[in-house]
Amino acid sequence: MALYRVHLHVARSDQYPDGSSECGYEFIVPLDGDMQLDPEAWKNHKEDCTVHRFWKDEDDLRGHLRHVGKGWKFDYDKSDDEDDELLFKLDRHKLAEGEYVSITESDGEMHTFRVVAVRPYP
Repeated sequence: MALYRVHLHVARSDQYPDGSSECGYEFIVPLDGDMQLDPEAWKNHKEDCTVHRFWKDEDDLRGHLRHVGKGWKFDYDKSDDEDDELLFKLDRHKLAEGEYVSITESDGEMHTFRVVAVRPYP
């Protein structure tokens, strides 16, 4: 198991016909040899698994990757679930460049993101 920094950009959609490098996420996550999330390793690195959300014309958000049941979410405030963003079937996705991940944001809107970089985290 190793920690990786994963960088996502919003993918092409009706709202973003060309995608956008100005809207996305960067997060730290433990990945196994198949580049899939390692939930057991996450238990030992919870505080290392941070997220940075950046979105054009909005304030940046910083928080943590959290495991809830069988799912995963970005949590920006431990005392408030209203700001959480759910990652769609992250436990089944390979986090490798060129792959896609869907995230339901706190307003209920789901966006698809393209993995643009995965680098070892020191």
